[in-house]
Order: sequence, then structure tokens, then C-alpha cells
Amino acid sequence: MTTTDNSAGASVLDVQIGALQGGSADLSQYAGKAVLVVNVASKCGLTPQYAGLERLHERYAPLGFTVLGVPCNQFLGQEPGSAGEIAEFCSATYGVTFPMTEKVEVNGEGRHPLYERLVGHADAEGHSGDIRWNFEKFLIGKDGKVVARFSPQTEPEAAEVVAAIEGQLA
Repeated sequence: MTTTDNSAGASVLDVQIGALQGGSADLSQYAGKAVLVVNVASKCGLTPQYAGLERLHERYAPLGFTVLGVPCNQFLGQEPGSAGEIAEFCSATYGVTFPMTEKVEVNGEGRHPLYERLVGHADAEGHSGDIRWNFEKFLIGKDGKVVARFSPQTEPEAAEVVAAIEGQLA
């Protein structure tokens, strides 16, 4: 459990990750902002959550908040597309304007370092460790540390998610 112990206090914003369409996603640009990191997929029963994520982004962006979508194809191959296909789907289907990273693995030996920093944080039910499914959500505080985790089934605009976001923006 050394990864969890060593990364629990580390800033998530120090991690290097690519942007969906190339280049760096430059997470350091979010220092001083609250960020909702979500592993996303285009062909999942939970894919309609993109709409709620976009509404959150639009509502709170002026206050120092962003959603960060992280495509992942580890759950029944539900994100098989190329970067261009993912971007087109998100824009055309859900009007997504929030930033997206490159497609990564969130579990297993190939787990991206971003998720190494996230998975040690438990949700309200006490679940920590591996990502359970697409659309698991992590709220990162202005200091770059994980402050909340929400299950994939928790809707982006659920009262507990909104309260946690607003708490970070206060």
C-alpha cells in the first residue's frame, strides 16, 4: 500500500498527462481551482452523465472550477474510439466544452500515474482502490489534493456532488 500512502498528500496537479488531441493537458494550470476528474466512455449506459458534467462545468467555471474528462477503454471496451472520434462524439452529442485528456488505463499494472494519486481516496461508502466502472468521479481541491470521491452511479448534479464543489469554491 505504499503507493496510496505516498501519494495521499501529493498534489494531483503535478502529474503529467497528455491532452486528448495531443500535447500536454498541463494539469498545473488548474492550481487554485477545483477540478472534478471523471473517467469517461462513449458507449456506456452511464454516458448520458456527460450532459450533467457539462452543465456543472458551465455553471461553476466562472467561479474557478472545471470538469476534466479522462477517457478509458478498460470497462467492456466502452471507449474504443480514436482521440478524434471521442472528441467529435462528445462535442456533437453532448456539447462538451470541458477539457479531456488522452485515453488511459485507470486500473491494473498500466494504471496511469494520475489514477495512482486518486484511487487511495475513499468515497462516502468507504470504497477506495480500483475504479469500479466508467464515470467514477474525484473532486480535487484548490490545493491539488483529493477531497471527495463519488461512485459511477452518482449523477454529476447530485446534491452531494454539488455541495462538495460549492464547498471548494467558497
